[in-house]
Amino acid sequence: MIMYFRCYNNISVKKITPILNILTTTFFCTVLAITCSAQPYGKGVYNSNIPYGNLTSLSIGTSGNIDIPITPTSDGVLATGNSTITVTSTDITGYKLYIRSLNSTSMNNLGAQLPTSNNVTPAPLAIDTWGYNTDASIDFIGINLTDTLIRSTNSPVPNGEATNVTYGINLDMAKPAGNYTATVVYTAVPQTD
Repeated sequence: MIMYFRCYNNISVKKITPILNILTTTFFCTVLAITCSAQPYGKGVYNSNIPYGNLTSLSIGTSGNIDIPITPTSDGVLATGNSTITVTSTDITGYKLYIRSLNSTSMNNLGAQLPTSNNVTPAPLAIDTWGYNTDASIDFIGINLTDTLIRSTNSPVPNGEATNVTYGINLDMAKPAGNYTATVVYTAVPQTD
């Protein structure tokens, strides 16, 4: 039985006036907690960090709300905000962490769209697009509707392991004022191989 844990994050961009924009990114996390039993006799890993017969666990959480202030220019300006996703796992073979957008890859403001970047490898953002990275650089990837692996660990992390995700938005004066929102999903699953 493969278990997975998902964490949902709402991202909101607020453009107050055509001259001043404020970007507010809000993350809401729903943490699912499930434990599972260790492997049956003869299937476990001898002398591992999780003693024979103990339960293994996997949990996920985020650092919370992010505010990204931005004042756009006619040429576009880049603003960033960071989120920390922490996965705690006592599974001997580790875990995988994925990211995706929930329903749309664009941020929506009552019909006005702020699309995700077309970048499939890290690169600067085009004007009026958004994306993410895991290396805190100024290069970003566009988010997908399908799970994208952002971290893989091959051992237990009973004290938790943090993954930093940086979101970037490049805005100019063309987008209408209002709240642009999108939902990002983080999924943690145990390794199966």
